[in-house]
Amino acid sequence: MDDARDVVIVGGGPAGCTTALSIVRSAPELARRVLVVERARYPREKPCAGALGRRGDRLLESLDVHVDVPSVRIDGMSFRGAGAVASASPGNIGRVVRRVEFDHALAKAVRAAGVEVREGVRVEGVDVDGGLAVVRTSEGAVRTRAVLGCDGVGSTVRKSLGAEAGTLRAQVIEADTESVPGDPDRRLLHFDASDRDLAGYAWDFPTVVEGRGLVCRGLYRLRVGRGDDGGDDLAARFAGRLCRQGIDPASCKNKRYAERGFEPAAQLAGGPIMLVGEAAGIDPVTGEGIAQAIEYGVLAGRFVASQVAPTDGPVDLAGWSGVVARSRLAHDLGLRTRFVRLFYGPSRPEVERFLVETPDALHVGGQHFAAQPYDAWKLVEVVARGAARLAGLRVRRLLAAG
Repeated sequence: MDDARDVVIVGGGPAGCTTALSIVRSAPELARRVLVVERARYPREKPCAGALGRRGDRLLESLDVHVDVPSVRIDGMSFRGAGAVASASPGNIGRVVRRVEFDHALAKAVRAAGVEVREGVRVEGVDVDGGLAVVRTSEGAVRTRAVLGCDGVGSTVRKSLGAEAGTLRAQVIEADTESVPGDPDRRLLHFDASDRDLAGYAWDFPTVVEGRGLVCRGLYRLRVGRGDDGGDDLAARFAGRLCRQGIDPASCKNKRYAERGFEPAAQLAGGPIMLVGEAAGIDPVTGEGIAQAIEYGVLAGRFVASQVAPTDGPVDLAGWSGVVARSRLAHDLGLRTRFVRLFYGPSRPEVERFLVETPDALHVGGQHFAAQPYDAWKLVEVVARGAARLAGLRVRRLLAAG
């Protein structure tokens, strides 16, 4: 495959495909000079709960891309914790998709935009030579002015950049099952934080598999810090939850995967290399990543086009870190990273009580997920109640320390 391109995108998921579409939207003349490399072949299975906020679809629509795949419309969220359940339904906040179908449809849109997508090609590493990048693949080398790591949690490009592994890593397990009595409304994304021994949460999301209405169930466990070895056996804990729901674990096909949380100080670029999507980091609290990968992609495409299109020589992509830091996305992810200390620390019982006693928090959260305008009064109430809870926590800690 020895050849040369102006831009090589490693990874053909939502981050990589959206980046390619955004580059072409910003600089159409680059379409034939961009290459997307995907190690699998479409349609490829990608374990993922599949919750896609309307924010993600709105961003794709801004690129004139409409991904029409089987999905379940979501109107709200429910949360179990502190011995109670709360729910809120702002209406049409997103949908649940299957990545096997969604990613394939995005790749087709990339090809329709004139960008080459090469499947079944494994990237083995990236070298920098004279300001240019050399992407070593299973089919030869590609020389490029810019290489974009959109290759997920185990990113080869991230390793080539020399970026640290990070401290916010999650282990996830999921399975698709039939519905059972007691399942929440299929118009809701259901989160269950009632297992205090789990540094994470369980979920039950409606899904559609080959035309059948099923439920994607799973556990998300966050590892905070390099000294955390991952804790108990997630599979055994998941099997126990399935049994309590009346589901035979032996009848389920478990899928396991890892996720990487966003860390504001992480290195995202250097020379002709930059990281996009989960390779850069997503929401560490919930593991939400599809809409965030799309938002990364829109930003990355605009930035890369602005650096590559005006010149023919080497480019320095170090400015990408600043672009991300100033973005709405980084502000949002930064807030979620700070929230890790609340939800995954000794304050968790208080956070659970706040969520079940303040359904408007779920309402506002749903609107945020959908990029809907906030209900101003609800937002004010949620912020005021949250601030009061935090103040109370601080006072109790000071009294305990004194």
